[in-house]
Amino acid sequence: MKNFDRLKPYNDLPLLPPNEDIENNPVILRRLVLASRALATVNGNLNRLPNPLMLLNTLALQEAKTSSEIENIFTTEDELYKAISDTYKESNINPATKEVLKYREALWAGYKELQVNRKIEPNLIKRIFNQIKETTSGYRPPQAQVVIKRGESELRSGEIIYTPPRGEELVETLMNNLIDYLNDDEKYPIDPLLKMCIAHYQFEAIHPFQDGNGRTGRILNLLYLFSKGLLSQPVLYMSKFIILNKEDYYFKLGAVTQRNSWESWVEFMLEATEKTSLITNNKISEILSQMDSTLEYAKGKIKWYNKEVNEAIFSQPYIKPSLISGIIGKTSRTTLTKYMNDLVNYKILTPRKDGVEVFYINEDLLRILEGN
Repeated sequence: MKNFDRLKPYNDLPLLPPNEDIENNPVILRRLVLASRALATVNGNLNRLPNPLMLLNTLALQEAKTSSEIENIFTTEDELYKAISDTYKESNINPATKEVLKYREALWAGYKELQVNRKIEPNLIKRIFNQIKETTSGYRPPQAQVVIKRGESELRSGEIIYTPPRGEELVETLMNNLIDYLNDDEKYPIDPLLKMCIAHYQFEAIHPFQDGNGRTGRILNLLYLFSKGLLSQPVLYMSKFIILNKEDYYFKLGAVTQRNSWESWVEFMLEATEKTSLITNNKISEILSQMDSTLEYAKGKIKWYNKEVNEAIFSQPYIKPSLISGIIGKTSRTTLTKYMNDLVNYKILTPRKDGVEVFYINEDLLRILEGN
């Protein structure tokens, strides 16, 4: 047991790498093989997608929603899908939905930046945080009395359970060490998946920002896997596993801090990676299979239906007519209405009225996304 006081800043947080021999631990290595194999299958399926970015409004949005729920920010699938429809007014979007959309935008902004420069840098992490929180601030200043408390629904709610490091340039020093650990594979030659597990603990222990650390840290996980070529897109739905095992997640984070229990933490994160990969892989396979089935069916019924339209209606569950007109080119309102009626009559889309707005729902895609 470390000499740890949850009420005092954890200024003795060790620099990386850990002093445990994690990469030669037989329990961890067995779990690493399973996680690596499952992650590779996701990448293989991502390469089968006709449009590499089509999961932007599907799996990435699911990840954003669930990651926000970990921070007790709740919205509905219905509100989210309406919000990403191209004509939905921003004034109609509720605050919780806006928070989820900011997460998604931060994830994809980071992804685009890493496509140019495949290195995790301090400014990249700060920009992710800035986008999530709509702020321009950087790391928290030394005078900020940031503490981690039990949630309102927990026993002894409001009790301080952890006080992150606090001091002049201390957060900067710890973060520079973390970023160096992620980027320098010659100095720290360890499997990238193991690095992700270790770095995620370190990021949460440093707690570099005033708020939004959980969401920023989970985005960093996905971007790091992308930067190392383990994911061709940051669409791993990892927050689902974490929220289903929330107590274990926080308990094992704390166990590293209090008892240096790296094995149970790394094993937990590798299991999260493996099981999340299998779920993500199944969802991608189901989407691809349903796309093929819908295309074959619709082309036999609707003369104007084609591959491009099919991809468009699987880009997000809630469709507006303008999305279809953008694919087929300029057309009259009458013709566009006929086209939408065709899609409804053949049960490819289902209309749903929301005030004066009409959304057309791809219920096949919705079923896949909302399924376990």
